[in-house]
Amino acid sequence: QVQLVESGGGLVQAGGSLRLSCAASGRTFSSYAMGWFRQAPGKEREFVATINWSGGSTYYADSVKGRFTISRDNAKNTVYLQMNSLKPEDTAVYYCAAARVPAGVVGAYDYWGQGTQVTVSS
Repeated sequence: QVQLVESGGGLVQAGGSLRLSCAASGRTFSSYAMGWFRQAPGKEREFVATINWSGGSTYYADSVKGRFTISRDNAKNTVYLQMNSLKPEDTAVYYCAAARVPAGVVGAYDYWGQGTQVTVSS
């Protein structure tokens, strides 16, 4: 069992930056791949980024590539999402999730956090 708690969301102007954190409970955190997803009002949850258990491999959605960076600190049981050059279309609730392998689909993830709101004003 893995419990995930996101933090770091908020209101930011277009072009600004935010760093999201996701703290995980349990001693098995380092065995999981981690992912970030987002869901805007009226839209389906979509993949943002994923990272493998060691942090050596990362994958991004085309919409965030070059602007967002996913990383993890296994000693702190935490995964991060650094978001730069934010756009109004990045506005959504952001969720972190844990899976056995890195994946870009919702169904591959076994555990989810409660989400944190990110709002980007124009």
